[in-house]
Amino acid sequence: SDLSSGINAEWPLRPGVHCQTIRYNAKVRAGRGFTLDELKAAGINRKQALSIGISVDHRRKNRSQESLQANVLRLKEYKSRLILFPRKASKPKKGDSSQAELDVATQHTGPVLPIKQVLSDTKARKITDAEKKASAFQTMRMYRANAKLVGIREKRAKEAAEDDGLGVAKKKK
Repeated sequence: SDLSSGINAEWPLRPGVHCQTIRYNAKVRAGRGFTLDELKAAGINRKQALSIGISVDHRRKNRSQESLQANVLRLKEYKSRLILFPRKASKPKKGDSSQAELDVATQHTGPVLPIKQVLSDTKARKITDAEKKASAFQTMRMYRANAKLVGIREKRAKEAAEDDGLGVAKKKK
């Protein structure tokens, strides 16, 4: 934490996001803030989120359902552990914690719900003969050629259907 500026780097709660490039995109790191969709799915209002220590980033977009669900679970876990003290002890409001929870509350120090890396469960295996014979370049080249020639092939098939079998097209009446 940076004490000189008065900012605690371990708070507020931040989402788990994937790094950008191919080299690092398997790694999950702390992002700037939760998306509005993640907050909505967790049942938390945007202004309420800012008041209870959850960072919000209105510019971020959810590009995968998996990361959205992971961050919603993170928000729900944080909300379940959170103990909200009433502003006035004599008049607790609807969202505030009960007196029993307030009595056993302790101040949390350290990172808030640290982000854990998810390891892939793929195991090393032998390369099969079919995989050795297959050429990725040749496969991609064939798909590219097929996509390029689809219109010409349809035209030729249509012309062949109109032919009378002698290679001469029938005249339209």
